[in-house]
Amino acid sequence: MDSNTDSITDDTSLTTTSHALPNDILAPEQEALASYAESDVFAWANNLVQFKDELKIDLFLINKNYVVYKTNMAKELDKQLEPIFIDEMLEQVLEGAADGMIVRSFEEAEAEDKVLQRTLLSNVDKAREVINWVKTQEHEMEMFVEEEHDFKRIKGIMARVSHDGLKKPFYIFKVLPQSNIMRGKTGWMIKNGKFMGFDAEAAVRIPTDSQLLLLDQDMYVFNQTKLKQLFGYDAKEASIAKQKVAEIEANFRLSFDEGLDMNTLVKGKKSLIKKLQKIEPSLVNQEEMMSHADDLEINLMQDESGAIIIMDEKDMTKFINLLNDDYMESNMTGQRYEIVKKKLLKLEEDEEAKLLKEVL
Repeated sequence: MDSNTDSITDDTSLTTTSHALPNDILAPEQEALASYAESDVFAWANNLVQFKDELKIDLFLINKNYVVYKTNMAKELDKQLEPIFIDEMLEQVLEGAADGMIVRSFEEAEAEDKVLQRTLLSNVDKAREVINWVKTQEHEMEMFVEEEHDFKRIKGIMARVSHDGLKKPFYIFKVLPQSNIMRGKTGWMIKNGKFMGFDAEAAVRIPTDSQLLLLDQDMYVFNQTKLKQLFGYDAKEASIAKQKVAEIEANFRLSFDEGLDMNTLVKGKKSLIKKLQKIEPSLVNQEEMMSHADDLEINLMQDESGAIIIMDEKDMTKFINLLNDDYMESNMTGQRYEIVKKKLLKLEEDEEAKLLKEVL
């Protein structure tokens, strides 16, 4: 069995054993959301300056399946952690405060100069998952060992930063590119002017740039690309999808199974979110859409009041596909299709206008 297969098996066992969900894993998160208070990144930076040389920093590795590992650090590395994880981010916030930088949520505006964007941790599912494991299951986490867990499967690194003078720890996340990892089997090193075999299992270069900062329930995004790379969350797409959901709910009557709603069912579903961004809910009404569904024998039911019943993800997918006009019946063969990708044909008047413009 190859190393990749071993790693996959190892991750699966961790998920089902070491990472068995405790009954109350979401309780701390729900309690925090209920008492949510907006954080102040500028006050955080000003307060941190006095402690920055005395911080306790614990590192965790995050793999591609979002399994979290503890790390065993040599004492001599302690002095390097603060410059790598804290200095640039702290300087950026302090200088930003002096230059008039403001904080905005992704829902309010696009990224621009002198704007630091922020989103709630509750919006970023995979980050929530990681934080919940650290807060509730740290004692059961495995220590990372290269031979057993394989650096090729590591996606990111998280620093938990604490101090007696801070009310709560804060967390810094960084993407860990594979190009920053050198393995002993293929690496060489130069010593005393000559090449020698690399005598370690692996070497890692940690990025020093500011990427993601978590203060309580607020995720400050210094680099939006890194947020998407590490946690698969595109804040702009999610914001547009949320707006589209509101438009759809205003134009269609939907009935959900208990505990569900449209936002819950589309959250984290990349294909559905992309479709939502293209949908214009006002182009078709509910009666027209359900008539089209009946013609194509798409099984989507309505309750006694006429509301469309959405019981699960499959029903949600059918509904969005219908709104996006992704089902068709061929006039030539009578075959019915679900369209995976389509391109809108130009209208004839557009072609005529183009020809007229060329003539003139």
